[in-house]
Amino acid sequence: MDSPALLWFRQDLRLADNPALHAVADRPLLPVFVLDDAAAGAWAPGAASRWWLHRSLDALGRDLAARGAPLLLLRGRAEIVIPALASAIGATEVLAGRLYQPWARERDRRTGEALEAAGSRLRLATSSLLREPARVMSGSGKPYAVYTPFAKAVAAMGEPDLPLPAPARLRPVAAPPPGETLDSLGLYPVPGEPDWAAEFPVLWTPGEAGAQARLARFIAGPVAGYAAQRNAPGTEGTSGLSPHLHWGEVSPRQVWHAVREAQPGEIAQSWPFLSEVLWREFSYHLLWHRPELPERPLRGRFAGFPWQPDAALLQAWQRGRTGYPIVDAGMRQLWRHGWMHNRVRMITASLLVKHLLQPWQAGAAFFWDTLVDADLASNSASWQWVAGSGSDAAPYFRVFNPVLQGEKFDAGGGYVRRFVPELAKLPDKWLHRPWEAPPEVLRGAGVTLGRDYPRPVVDHAAGRARALAAFAALGTSDDVPEDVAEPAA
Repeated sequence: MDSPALLWFRQDLRLADNPALHAVADRPLLPVFVLDDAAAGAWAPGAASRWWLHRSLDALGRDLAARGAPLLLLRGRAEIVIPALASAIGATEVLAGRLYQPWARERDRRTGEALEAAGSRLRLATSSLLREPARVMSGSGKPYAVYTPFAKAVAAMGEPDLPLPAPARLRPVAAPPPGETLDSLGLYPVPGEPDWAAEFPVLWTPGEAGAQARLARFIAGPVAGYAAQRNAPGTEGTSGLSPHLHWGEVSPRQVWHAVREAQPGEIAQSWPFLSEVLWREFSYHLLWHRPELPERPLRGRFAGFPWQPDAALLQAWQRGRTGYPIVDAGMRQLWRHGWMHNRVRMITASLLVKHLLQPWQAGAAFFWDTLVDADLASNSASWQWVAGSGSDAAPYFRVFNPVLQGEKFDAGGGYVRRFVPELAKLPDKWLHRPWEAPPEVLRGAGVTLGRDYPRPVVDHAAGRARALAAFAALGTSDDVPEDVAEPAA
């Protein structure tokens, strides 16, 4: 079969281990990316994600051009653009990696119907997950609601298939239509605005080559000590692969097999990290079967939770001015780097929803706009986990103590001193509780509370008590699964 094919890139911006590309690599091909913010609505990529997408598309375009089939960039309603483009080049098939967001599923349904009406078809491949959510079901044929049984079920399916190679050469269609330039898509930068992402390139290299380099760095170093180091925010102990996985610059199969090769033998050796890969899979499992996940609590009784929305408290949290150094360090890391260490994500989220009683949706929305790895499934599932409203959630009584968390996981203070430099001269003993430091210690460190650094926006004990009272009013104490996991790094 030598008819032209249309390859629709979405969140699989790579050439290696791309099943949709592999299926049509020997045919005349038109690769296309369509910027379709209208279909995504509120879940169109946020500012940090758009910064990443701009560079990832640039890298993909260069990789495709080097192999002979340049990337076509378009904007508009994909359900209209894709069928029209397929008709224009005479393609009888459109290939794409499957998406799992509710809005994307509906768009694929409409696009498929339009293609069929025109004599073509849409073929979707499993590209961004290890297993399709609809195929991982309990013994009773129901979706999983708790992480550990889900992870065990996926592990019992055996090793994922080996990754597919990237094609050496591609054949372009004879006369591709004109498209947009990357700059004309307006992803980043926005003319006239400050370059808030100035530090991003120091940490991140979007694109498939950057993903492979990041994976190689993880395999060469942190993976060996992952179990011990993953909770230390001042150490490079996690993979940093989350944005590359979100945009599909690396596949979960590639990550899985790279870790297994680095730690051969019994899977228990590599399980500390692989279990995090499976938390991502579990988040997508929840999103597929419970599409309300990003917007509504999975536990119905939480619809009546007595949140106390407060714009000033939310802004203090967003700006890293809560008075709790580990929280403020995390929020400032997020703003500067478009990313936050996972342990600190849990600490900052707990403070917002429990101590401050701000709706988890407000925190999720801020993360959506500021994270380079903003992912609808993972972001939503993790926020609901912290809030206690998810199907597999943190126990209602688990309220992270931001002081003890800081002292435990940033004992030497390197993380806080890096991102909250106004506290840098405080001794370790007082670094995570500056409001308790003697006046002479504060003077010696050049810190005046309320001027250089804020006092806590809420007392920990009072905030915890208020949160527990709110949970008790809902009667949630009997509504928590016994098997509780923590969100992935």
